[in-house]
Amino acid sequence: MIVLTALLLDALLGETRRWHPLVGFGRCVKAVEKTLYRDTRLAGCVAVLVLLLPFLLVAVLIELSDLSAIFTVIALYFALGWRSLVQHALPIAAALRMDNLDRARRKLSYIVSRDTSDIDEEGIARATVESVLENGCDAIFGAIFWAVIAGVPGVVLYRLTNTLDAMWGYKNDRYLRFGWAAARLDDVLNLIPARLTAISYCLLGNAFRGWRCWRQQGTGWKSPNAGPVMAAGAGSLGVLLGGSAQYHGTQQFRPALGEGRAPTADDITRALQLINHTVALWILALLLPALYFSIYL
Repeated sequence: MIVLTALLLDALLGETRRWHPLVGFGRCVKAVEKTLYRDTRLAGCVAVLVLLLPFLLVAVLIELSDLSAIFTVIALYFALGWRSLVQHALPIAAALRMDNLDRARRKLSYIVSRDTSDIDEEGIARATVESVLENGCDAIFGAIFWAVIAGVPGVVLYRLTNTLDAMWGYKNDRYLRFGWAAARLDDVLNLIPARLTAISYCLLGNAFRGWRCWRQQGTGWKSPNAGPVMAAGAGSLGVLLGGSAQYHGTQQFRPALGEGRAPTADDITRALQLINHTVALWILALLLPALYFSIYL
């Protein structure tokens, strides 16, 4: 019921426009980076501990209180990005259908880190589908998993680490060493949720093809968790993702994920439907054991 309530709040309200906790945490991250930045892994480890331990301590104290269920709902609501994902992806699909590439590129720039100024229609659709599939785990299913496993501390640790990885987890000159701790902690926390998400994607589409793409292609991706998630999702949908993309002025070649045709605007909608169906599957997976134990125990 905690998970269902948080999902309903997210579906009804979406992200708060003002005073979002993650915005405030982002300011803390910048302040700590300004103070503690050194081009070493040790400095990055210290910075991660400085940022996470105070919030985690408060979360543990809340979890031990009588209000833990209410605060788990609140924490999970702020951690979820289900409605936000839909709101960002659908306008891109709509712009592509109207052949308005400038608008599609501008909307795409809000959700990806790659350069979007010269990307073509096929590249826009591919980047959007990739973002939807990957963020299904990061913004929805990972948070749900840790809420179930560890309540308020689990949600807080997962979402703050995910934010740190988004800000520091780049393999460039500045963050290769300093951002190492944040990136590795995010990898560890996503290890199980990513594979549960990949399994879900397979089950809700072309299961055989999704599984084959996951096993054959998932390990070749730069991220040990995003690879399985996107490969399984692409195979399930029957589209081909990956390939070259430009990041910060540098062209990068990325392995192919999935198989079939190049994605289109309609496949953005199909990817969002896969996310919605996976949300329903996870709710069902949580409800059935709860109903069984309530009836027979």
